[in-house]
Amino acid sequence: SNTYEWADVLADGPPQPVDISADDLAMLMYTGGTTGVPKGAMLTHENMIANSQQVRAWAPEVTEGEEVMMTALPLTHSYSATAAMNHSISAGYGQLLIPDARDLAMLLKVVTTHRPTFFPGVPTLFSAISRHRHVVSGKYDLSSIKWCISGAAALPPEVKRRFDELTGGQLVEGYGLSEASPVTHANPLDGSVDTGFIGFPLPSTDCRIVDEETEIEVLGVGERGVLCVSGPQVMQGYWGTPEASANVLRTDENGKVWLHTGDVAVMDETGRFAIVDRKKDMILASGGFNVYPREVEDVLFEHPAVVDVGVIGVPVGGQDQRVKAFVVLDDGASATEEELIAFCRDRLARYKLPRAVEFRQELPKTFVGKVLRRELAAEEKARQSD
Repeated sequence: SNTYEWADVLADGPPQPVDISADDLAMLMYTGGTTGVPKGAMLTHENMIANSQQVRAWAPEVTEGEEVMMTALPLTHSYSATAAMNHSISAGYGQLLIPDARDLAMLLKVVTTHRPTFFPGVPTLFSAISRHRHVVSGKYDLSSIKWCISGAAALPPEVKRRFDELTGGQLVEGYGLSEASPVTHANPLDGSVDTGFIGFPLPSTDCRIVDEETEIEVLGVGERGVLCVSGPQVMQGYWGTPEASANVLRTDENGKVWLHTGDVAVMDETGRFAIVDRKKDMILASGGFNVYPREVEDVLFEHPAVVDVGVIGVPVGGQDQRVKAFVVLDDGASATEEELIAFCRDRLARYKLPRAVEFRQELPKTFVGKVLRRELAAEEKARQSD
């Protein structure tokens, strides 16, 4: 067997010093697998240390040695490992380790009792907190939290609005991916950037937008294309899959390595970025129109009865698709398919409207709460073939 009990390893003798260089492999961080099979991103010691220092430089408002970090996400996820654990260690913060963020009663009691000031999380968690009846009633005191960072999935504007309004905290969106250790962008902690933006690149991070078809032509301000990043936090490649590595790590004519994220984005004239959606999730609507699931999901999140939503194109794999939404309603709330489609009609172009709405008790998700659209698509495809 290649598996060893840690106690047995320690029993073999005292630890031996090992020479380690900055470019040695430190971690295999597996991708979330929301659009395909998870792959092991090879992150070096330099990648991990650089990203924690970049996060510290991005947040000058925080006080070294004085903040209290609430770590509510699994440390096996790249976002939590860097933004919570490594960031706290490097800056000397106190750290509250939450074993199960799904236990909201326990989490909220920890906030009230231990008074955290910094809280990285994911949209589903912030949505659940803002809807919790004892948060709405004011039973729990969340006033100690100065900054909440949302990552790992797109932050619907309605979730931010509701959270800020009910808690008094400042919820800002950031962006990253396992292949970049993971943080590449974030909004200022003062909340000065409008909702819908992932913010500006972190220090020492270069970004550009390239065309979706070839991912070669560099586009300008306001043009929609694939986001590429370059910086000291970018991985060395995928473990054991050189072909996949070559597809996402591309060297330009000046010898600079760019990570092609697969996310469609746009940059405005101030240098701030907004994510449109995953390139692989784009819906090919009739008439040659492209629909990105996120823009439909953001609208449905505005409906007061909706607590969770995932959108795909049907028929799966077709060239003439229609939008289908999978919706979870709030406890005790009600809504019909016709009502939700009518709600979207006032807010979306006709070709973006859901043609079908399926109600679910829950949606398939990664362990940090990101909706697995690929699983919804696989279920739908299986139905198509029946």
